[in-house]
Amino acid sequence: MNDWISSFVFFFAVIDPVGTLPVFIAVTSRHADWQKRKIALLAVLVAAAILLFFLMAGQYLLETIGVPLSAFQVAGGVVLFLFALTMIFGEGKPEQEVGIVKGGHETAIFPLAVPSIASPGAMLAAVVLTDNYRFDPIHQFRTATAMFAVLGIVLLLLLTAQWIFRFIGDAGASIVSRVMGLILASVATTNVLLGIQQFFSI
Repeated sequence: MNDWISSFVFFFAVIDPVGTLPVFIAVTSRHADWQKRKIALLAVLVAAAILLFFLMAGQYLLETIGVPLSAFQVAGGVVLFLFALTMIFGEGKPEQEVGIVKGGHETAIFPLAVPSIASPGAMLAAVVLTDNYRFDPIHQFRTATAMFAVLGIVLLLLLTAQWIFRFIGDAGASIVSRVMGLILASVATTNVLLGIQQFFSI
């Protein structure tokens, strides 16, 4: 159970469902309610398909090109840490991706499905948390259910976005993103240390 909760928290931090709300609201500002629901469902389905691909085939892809998972874990941990720092000190996720929307890319695929929901951090999490050499199929299945649970929360939040955003606003979403950034920085550091440990067989 603790492993499932750990995976859930990891995915929740890297996907950042609350930070996706301002992006969704900006994307769907000129759409009818039924269109907003359709866009929300499409974005989550596309993101789920992408993350499921990385969960099932990501490690095989890395092995095909000769990259050990420990090296990918260290590299991904460094990238995640830098990303976490931007969430904490720089522009939060809402400001960055709403800026993309204002540039005219107003579709369910971009920037909603990618990179807002299926972020690079989420893709990394899908690969690292299902390491074939560390985890058995049952554990990998549990990790997949944790990922889909977070995506379910994303869908629920998107479907109720207008109501929620009245209460938290841009400032509230930015605060949540920064808290998630702090959690993500801790997880990223752990990934780097574990990757070094595995690579050198410490």
